[in-house]
Amino acid sequence: MPYVAPVKDMLFVMNELAGLTEVVSYPSYAEAGADVDLAPAILEESAKFNQDVVAPLNWPSDQKPSSLKAGVVTTSPGFKEAFEQFAAAGWQGVVHPVEFGGQGLPKLIATACFEMVHSASLSFALCPMLTDGAIEALLTAASPELQERYVPKMISGDWTGSMCLTEPQAGSDLSMVRSRAVPEADGIYKIFGTKIYITYGEHDMAKNIVHLVLARTADAPEGVKGISLFVVPKFLVNTDGSLGERNDVHCVSIEHKLGIKASPTAVLQFGDHGGATGYLVGEENRGLEYMFVMMNAARFAVGMQGISVAERAYQKAVQYAKDRVQSRDLEGSLGPVAIIHQPDVKRMLMTMRGYIEASRALAYYAAAAYDAQHASPDEEARKQNQSVYEFLVPIVKGFSTEMSIDVASLGIQVHGGMGFIEETGAAQHYRDARILTIYEGTTAIQANDLIGRKTVRDGGATAKLFSTRIQQTEKDLASSGSADAKAVLKQLTPAREAFEASVAYIVANAKTDIKAVYAGSFAYLRLCGLVLGAWQMARALLAAQELRAGDPNFYDAKIATARFFAENLLPQSQALATSILESGQSTNALTTEQF
Repeated sequence: MPYVAPVKDMLFVMNELAGLTEVVSYPSYAEAGADVDLAPAILEESAKFNQDVVAPLNWPSDQKPSSLKAGVVTTSPGFKEAFEQFAAAGWQGVVHPVEFGGQGLPKLIATACFEMVHSASLSFALCPMLTDGAIEALLTAASPELQERYVPKMISGDWTGSMCLTEPQAGSDLSMVRSRAVPEADGIYKIFGTKIYITYGEHDMAKNIVHLVLARTADAPEGVKGISLFVVPKFLVNTDGSLGERNDVHCVSIEHKLGIKASPTAVLQFGDHGGATGYLVGEENRGLEYMFVMMNAARFAVGMQGISVAERAYQKAVQYAKDRVQSRDLEGSLGPVAIIHQPDVKRMLMTMRGYIEASRALAYYAAAAYDAQHASPDEEARKQNQSVYEFLVPIVKGFSTEMSIDVASLGIQVHGGMGFIEETGAAQHYRDARILTIYEGTTAIQANDLIGRKTVRDGGATAKLFSTRIQQTEKDLASSGSADAKAVLKQLTPAREAFEASVAYIVANAKTDIKAVYAGSFAYLRLCGLVLGAWQMARALLAAQELRAGDPNFYDAKIATARFFAENLLPQSQALATSILESGQSTNALTTEQF
């Protein structure tokens, strides 16, 4: 089934839940030409491009993935041409500063565009995603000279970026990075080492690749405090901006993967022929701090990938359920009917739809908080929204990606036996989604971050801020008086109370019983995703009730989905809270030898 971007739902979320009107009023965005009338035009153009150009490549590229021959990676047929069109249309620069050639638009608008390209083809979209993160890291920490040399070409799409962290012995634990950086001149180093799992570390879609590489200098402190960040271009750049000689960085292999097969995942060797030339970003020994800028951008982006893949899987499942005729309905139709008439098929489709809509709303809400953090003229608002965004990033990443696996699995189930057959295409979404809970920080890493840095560090203050906002929505539901609002309120209040009890337990016990607290980290992340997602669905219900007369079919579906989420998915929150509060001892009960 062809991909159809859910533009109407995106605009609903942006306008009614994420506060687009306020976001585009911030001076820096207003100066860039952003307004509420521009957003629909941008989203429609993005939809057209991704539906017509990128989406048709998704299945064929899975069947004919990238290949490596004599150190040269050839991407799947059509990728190079599609990326040239992507770059020429300015999609790489939507969110980046005008002074470097970008459009300077809010992250909220860019997030919707980002969702579309990842739904169209996750493998294709990984290249511009990582380039976005590299640009953000350079704009945060690089010298003006490095910014001027690299950023405009990356925003234009002439060059792309990669993130080179992982080594054979250093996965999630970057303190074990061994790549070496030997100083040659002021700010210039020779880089030696091996990096693995480097997405788009080598390809033929752009003229140059700007690698951001973590490495150690000889006198660096041990652990993460001794890591520095370097720009290592595939081709050196001459003083006039033209490309010079090939740098000493080479692709020695690409991985054969379960999913995202068309994206080349490279093993890169630095310095086999005298050393790869690298340029220090910022100061020595602050590399991980700088790289976290790129990693946080990538983590939010991977959360959006989860929503994107889930949306594609949902659309395919809906179409199959409407087309597949099998058995009579329960009320005794004269002949067989499409399987979408069966209650359990509707349950699966509603589950998929509910998770997607809740996750989308939460992610767009986070994007708006990011915009406020960076562009609001109110200092207090900037500070508060920074806390809101940082709290939501591990939830967007962890909850949305776990959700995507569940949704893609349900998509296969809706297809029945045909879902297990590759030619149907349903299995591709499951295979592609499976990496999302792993790369850019596993779900466990997100959950630990949510507890340690985002909940315990501020004494639960940001979590309590969300609780206050949920309580206001509960008051609005009570004032509404509709049966649907009452049904949602009935489930939202105890879920919020379970969230509050979990936060209180975590804050009270994090120092005295750390293993018990962290044993519930995954449950806490999922609880946060469910409760905050349900809150957004409740807000959507209230908005849909007000707007219903304009499009009853659309808004009635929003109301029904919100109620389904509250009555069928949100009740999990009680069980999750029990796990958080009670299971610490049993989770840690066995010794290593007993496994």
